[in-house]
Amino acid sequence: MRTAVLGLFLFVPGARVLDITPAVSTERVANDPDDPAVWRHPTDASQSLILGTNKAAAPDGALYVFGLDGKARQVIGGLDRPNNVDVEGNLAVVTERNKQQLRVFRADPVSGRWTGAGAVPLFEGQRGDAALAMGIGLYRRPKDGALFAIVSRKTGPSGRYLWQYRLEDDGTQVTSRKVREFGQYSGGVNNEIEAVAVDDAEGYVYYSDETCCVRKYHADPDRAGAAGAEVARHATDKYQGQREGIAVTPFWLIVTDQIAGKSEYHVYAKRGEAVRPLFILRGTADSTDGIEFAAALPGFSDGLLIAMNSAGKNFQLYPLKSRY
Repeated sequence: MRTAVLGLFLFVPGARVLDITPAVSTERVANDPDDPAVWRHPTDASQSLILGTNKAAAPDGALYVFGLDGKARQVIGGLDRPNNVDVEGNLAVVTERNKQQLRVFRADPVSGRWTGAGAVPLFEGQRGDAALAMGIGLYRRPKDGALFAIVSRKTGPSGRYLWQYRLEDDGTQVTSRKVREFGQYSGGVNNEIEAVAVDDAEGYVYYSDETCCVRKYHADPDRAGAAGAEVARHATDKYQGQREGIAVTPFWLIVTDQIAGKSEYHVYAKRGEAVRPLFILRGTADSTDGIEFAAALPGFSDGLLIAMNSAGKNFQLYPLKSRY
């Protein structure tokens, strides 16, 4: 997740549910959109890109690349049910569910064109739904720049639902090694863990235990003490649908309430381990799954919230405001 600074946000007391309207909707994907991510151009913010998955079996599965105007710039096809995507620097990493692997892509820092940078096997030794990759959050450890992928799957045992991998990049290909298994799970019917988001600056990983809560752990697998112990649970009540996508800003934790027709996005103030509800943003996207936040970009001076829109088979770009 990105850690760029977002300006100070002010809040008007009593404004609990706020309707928001997208400024831009991307072009449609071919089958089933799922999860967005943002690549920030290193020298020209106007050339930044939005990446989104088309969650379909091969040969239709694809990673779509959109400009800030919502127009498709590139479609990388032939993926086998790509589920979620995250970006760190010039690398994009996609969970390719049916191949039980990560697919890695690298951006040309000038043109923003993406090319393949390797495939990494996942959940080796697992069978059935326990081997099917879903969510991903990338973590760049501040102290040494080490890059990690935290990956969820279709199902798994409580305490070991997520696996974490250290990624090594030689400039051409990316390889990995598993460093830990962790993550409590509440179980139950029609429940799974898909959304994973990492706060690099504060060193936490959040994930949606969909019918229960959002769980928080330390992201650094080498943290002294209780790195594998749950730090806290958030988003425990006042949800109409399942807890789905998660977006992290420097001051907020945003969690999707997946509702048909008009999904909502619960906004919490975060500071260290303390999280408290602030208000709810109600958009026009249908049954939102993945969401993403980006700090100020052209046309979105106070920040950008990207939401998957099931009915439109696309992604909606919501400008955040400096005052709510």
